[in-house]
Amino acid sequence: MMKNNFKLNVLMATTLIGASISVLPLGTFAESTGDKNYTSDGKVVFEPDTTPTNPLEPINPNGGEPIIPGDQKPGTSGPLSIDYASSLDFGTQKISSQDKDYKAKPMTYKDSTGKEKTGPNDVQITDNRGTKAGWTLQVKQDGQFKTADNQELTGVQITFNNGHVISTSNDLALKIKPETIVMTPGQATPVMSASAGHGAGTYIMAWGDKDTADSSIHLSVPGKTDKYAKEYKTTFTWTLTETPTND
Repeated sequence: MMKNNFKLNVLMATTLIGASISVLPLGTFAESTGDKNYTSDGKVVFEPDTTPTNPLEPINPNGGEPIIPGDQKPGTSGPLSIDYASSLDFGTQKISSQDKDYKAKPMTYKDSTGKEKTGPNDVQITDNRGTKAGWTLQVKQDGQFKTADNQELTGVQITFNNGHVISTSNDLALKIKPETIVMTPGQATPVMSASAGHGAGTYIMAWGDKDTADSSIHLSVPGKTDKYAKEYKTTFTWTLTETPTND
């Protein structure tokens, strides 16, 4: 009889232990494992780009394709640079005693495929400093047109018309961007200017578009001015400074 009681007690104990295990809360296991977190880093550093910037197409600079102007001269070094400025050719004209207005020929260039094209005369600058500190571009006609023998073409005047700014940047909020510029020899004239907080990227001031490229820059010559049967030349100095325009 005692032997049977022992078996019963063992069976009951085993049953109770199994029952107690079956009712343990599930959360007990979740709390014992726990979620683990770890933080890693990502990093990128930008620096000013001193690489010269190639001239871009004056009609569609956002294409990003460099061009080869027919009159290309090397641009200045970066990161704040003058990349290109058109040379002006008013052609060969007949001597006249009447007041005359001559138009500069359009800019000629080859696109990235080597195709020859024409477009508006322009000037291009790039700000890759990474500061958005602003800048100012000016141009000065260094003197009046003269021959190699120093004979001056007196009283003549150059006028830039249909000026407009295009850019690879979305920021076109330039402080100075005159549509018309009237040159006075020896006097610097503002062309474009970006105030602090603006002006990063490449900017082009173009005079005219594909339809007015050959009629936007004028040379006015008085009829009374002496004209020798010679070539007359002048030069232009383009100056880009780190001094922004005051708001």
